[in-house]
Amino acid sequence: MTGISAIILAGGESRRMGSNKALLSLDGQPLIARTAACLRPLADDLIVVTNTPEAYQFLVADFAARLIPDALPARSALVGLYSGLRMARGDLALAVACDMPFLNPALLGFMLTLAQAGYDVVVPQVDDLLEPLHAVYRPASCTPAVERHLLAGDRRMISFYAAVQVCQVTAADVARFDPGRLSFVNVNTPEEWKRWQMFSSASKS
Repeated sequence: MTGISAIILAGGESRRMGSNKALLSLDGQPLIARTAACLRPLADDLIVVTNTPEAYQFLVADFAARLIPDALPARSALVGLYSGLRMARGDLALAVACDMPFLNPALLGFMLTLAQAGYDVVVPQVDDLLEPLHAVYRPASCTPAVERHLLAGDRRMISFYAAVQVCQVTAADVARFDPGRLSFVNVNTPEEWKRWQMFSSASKS
């Protein structure tokens, strides 16, 4: 595929973790580097949204990433998404969080294929919950829609979905590629981090 951007949101404060979770090392690699390594083969353009670019200069050298700050002073995941979408060069943009260690390239590729049918958003629905930080967005239509909601003070991640054409990836489709739903694992606390470190080690033994 061509004309694809990938956006990694790295603007969280990691308060519950107590340290920058994007830089936690799993199997000898920072989480955000694992994410970049997964996304780079799928995308022509890699964007990392961060207000601390000094922490991620290695991604510029290793993955030709572009580091961009939040476009608005209010900090939220939706502001991060908006910031990435407005700078995206591709017709489509994958958007993920920086702390998802088990992304599945086949599932992401399937979602990109669905988006090429003309959808503005392709997002998985698992256990009646949408996964907006594991989704494909069409910047041309989503950027203005997100902007309108942000200017209205609505920073909910899916606030703008009603204004665009959304394709929901079913749990059955997710299971075809990722039956354990590991794609949606994220890491917020030291306890969660320890558990997933043990899982990763066990899966390789």
